[in-house]
Amino acid sequence: MRILPDPLTSPAITALLAEHFRDMHRISPPGSVHALDLEALRGPHISFWSVSTGDGPDAELMGCGALKELDPSHGEIKSMRTADAHRGKGVARAMLAHILAEARARGYTRVSLETGAQAEFEPARRLYASHGFSTCPPFGHYREDPHSVFMTMEI
Repeated sequence: MRILPDPLTSPAITALLAEHFRDMHRISPPGSVHALDLEALRGPHISFWSVSTGDGPDAELMGCGALKELDPSHGEIKSMRTADAHRGKGVARAMLAHILAEARARGYTRVSLETGAQAEFEPARRLYASHGFSTCPPFGHYREDPHSVFMTMEI
């Protein structure tokens, strides 16, 4: 697996993020979808990476993830997604480790995230908990929502 910064311009990443956005809207009610669109992911306080099978023209996109700076000591994980063809291969685990390493390098003391409360998000919640995240109250601009689970960890 190779993790690199991604400018969000390739057809493959555009398609993966469109699929992510559609799934979030299929699973969660409209007011409870917090996925960012392409323009928002290109924002100045967001770093975005993709995971691929390697280098060259035959490399396949495996997944993606982003880190948003909330303030100089607090980051938020956004847009973690594994392509369906690569589920169960450790893509999300590798991306999460990469994002946490970047957060540490930036000097963040806390990393937080919002994920869904529905059964479809249980694997994501288990992954985050296995890395030390625990549930917390809403942070940043979020508000209580029965369809959201908020998680955080000190680093």
